[in-house]
This record gives sequence, structure tokens and C-alpha cells, in this order.
Amino acid sequence: MTFFALGVNHHTATVELRERIAFNADRLSELLLVQSTQDQLNDLVVVSTCNRTEIYANAHSEQALLDWLANTNGVATSELSKHVYCHEDIQAVSHLMRVSSGLDSLMLGEPQILGQVKSALSLAKDQGTVSSSLNRIFDYAFYAAKRVRSETAVGSHAVSMGYAVAQLAHQVFSHPEKLVLLVVAAGEMNTLVAKHMADMGVAKILICNRGPERAQQLATELAGSVDVEIIPFAELEQHLHRADVISSCTGSLHQVIDFKSVKSALKRRRYQQMLLVDLAVPRDIDPKVDVLDGVYLYGVDDLQTVIDENLAQRRQAAVEAEVMVNQLAMQLVSHQKLKHAGGVIGAYRDAGHHIQQKELALALKQIESGEDAAEVMQVFAHRLTNKLLHPTSILLREAVKEDEPEYFEWLKMHLQHILRDGRSHKHFD
Repeated sequence: MTFFALGVNHHTATVELRERIAFNADRLSELLLVQSTQDQLNDLVVVSTCNRTEIYANAHSEQALLDWLANTNGVATSELSKHVYCHEDIQAVSHLMRVSSGLDSLMLGEPQILGQVKSALSLAKDQGTVSSSLNRIFDYAFYAAKRVRSETAVGSHAVSMGYAVAQLAHQVFSHPEKLVLLVVAAGEMNTLVAKHMADMGVAKILICNRGPERAQQLATELAGSVDVEIIPFAELEQHLHRADVISSCTGSLHQVIDFKSVKSALKRRRYQQMLLVDLAVPRDIDPKVDVLDGVYLYGVDDLQTVIDENLAQRRQAAVEAEVMVNQLAMQLVSHQKLKHAGGVIGAYRDAGHHIQQKELALALKQIESGEDAAEVMQVFAHRLTNKLLHPTSILLREAVKEDEPEYFEWLKMHLQHILRDGRSHKHFD
């Protein structure tokens, strides 16, 4: 059996094709349950996200994986084959480690993919399509991802607007657990800001949106992780003083937070510092508030500069991470080879012991029947040596056919080591 990693991702396929071969959890669960009862291709994990669909499997052939992925999604194999990539053994292990570590993500170093891979493994386990061998490979991939996270800077710099706002708040305020965040507009950008800030452990999030439906939807998404309060848009000015961090992204043609309102809020806060982030274009916040003592104002351009610098640092750190992943992949494959070799060697030694006992019993029986002991032992030694060396002789003959001289180099060194006892000076040239 060979370990394969086969699939498509954002590098090799359009979003239209990725949509056609994507799996939701319920459908994938049903497919894997059926697959677990099959004689072939029953040891597999499928990772399916918006940017990739990949099969990781112990299988006999690449074609079996390609056919399964195409047939289960009603896509012609000939069409799909133009966009898939397939890795085997150490390259497949390395690919899984890179994916789990965020090194193969659209957003370099993003952490969500590790959770998605873990969920895919868990689903496959529940449906009975994960052997101990396959599980061991995934465990080692998760170990590699942890090493990449803890020992390199691949994931330590903000490379999204939402994360950048959270990082700014962490830099400005010494106690994030006491912070109150106000998001003005509950669109996609501020949703990411709110979720990152919730993950950071802020005390409260205020949501101010023109329409109550979207505000309530975001509040529901945040429920359980942080205290949430919805504020009517008409009352925005009255609540500015409550916020330590304000993130605004309304899409309005006019400013929604003016100089006078911020100055008044600052006074009501007794001049405790405020962080204002304007993610809107045109701008939501009067840029003149930046002159107020205790106010830190950041706009889209400011954050984009930080993100570009951080992304460059991530790319530099990724070089180090790639080396680490390749080394860990080689370690895993070497360990598996040694483990497999240990079993073969053990079986070979058992077979030798069996031959020894059989020949010894024959020799003892001949001695007991009155045959000359010296002659019997001579025949015993000859027969035992021939039988033990027969498999090695066959292997060496095959090596000659395959033109693999390293076997002979090894044999010469081995024999010289055996004979290096001071009595023999024979050379094998």
C-alpha cells in the first residue's frame, strides 16, 4: 500500500470546479460509511474546504483515488485529471504537513485549516475509514503544525484587517480582558474584527448597525464567547464613550463619527485612551480626531502597510518552516521503514531459527543411530549454511540484474568486518 495525497486547490482549479467536487459534512459522512465496507479504498480521509478538496489515503493506485473523486461528484475523470495533483509517500506526508501548518493556504499561515483537517480526520474515524497507520500519519502532521506555530513566525503576524485590528488593540491596551469594543456596521469586515476580538477575550462587544437584522445575526454568532449588546444606529453618539476600541466600516458617503463627538466621548471617559479604526472608504471617522490626546486613529492604508510588512515576514519565516516540515516528513517515513524492516528482520531470524532446529534435530538423530559424529556435524554445518545463505544469494543475483552495486559494497564491508580478527587478511576486490 502507498500513502497518497490527491486533490485540487486554489492553485490548480477554478472556483467553479472546486464547487463541483466539494463535499459537505453530511454527504461526506454517508459516502465514507459506504466506503468503509468496500474491499478497496477503505482507508482514507477527505479534506474539503472552500479552497481545496483532497483525499489522503493508503491505497494501491492513484487512479483509484481519482476515479472515486470524479465519480462521487459526477465529473468526468478526463476533465478532473487536468487539474489534480498527486503526491506519494514522503511527498504526500510533506504535503499534509504543509497543509496543516497553513503553508499551502491562500492566506499564508492562516490557522483555521488545522482545525478543518482535524475535523476531517474525526469524521473519517467516526465512519471507520482510518487505520492505525493512517491515523499515525495525521498525528505526526498535527505535531509538525504545532512545531511550525511555536518555533517559526509563520502565524505570528497580522495579515488580515480583522486580525490586524485585534493586534493593534493588544498593543495599545495592557489588559485586553477589560476592553469594550464597538463595531459600527455589522458587515463582513467588522464581523471578522468582532470575532478576533472575542477570541482575544474582551469584556464586551457593542454592535451598532443601521438594520437590526444583521446586528442580531452577528450577536447570535458571538453569543457564548463574549457579552454582546446591540445599540440603535441613531444612538451611536451617546454610546461612543463606552468603547475603548471602535471599528467602523459603514459604506456611508458621509462621516458617521465626527470630531466633536469623539472629543465629547473622550471627556466623558476622563481622557482614558481610545483606539479608533476606520476601515471604510470613503472614511467614516473625521481624520482630525487624530490630534486629540489619548486617541489613536488608524485607517485602511495604515493597516495595509502593516499587513504588507507582516506578510513579507511570514514569507521569510515560511522558508524556515518548509525546511522543518521536510525534515519531519523524512523522520516519519524513516521511522515507518525501520518499523517495517524490524518486522521483516524478525521474521527472517525466526525462519533461520526454525531451519537451525530442524537441521539440528536431524543431525542428533543421525548421531544417535551410530553415524560418525564428525561427519554428521560437517554435513550439518554445510546444509545449515547453504539454507541460511540461499535468500541472500538470490537477492545478490537480482542486484546484478538491476545494476545496484551498493549491495556488493555493503557485502564487502560486512565480510571484511567478520574476517577482521587478525588471522585473515583476504581482500574482496
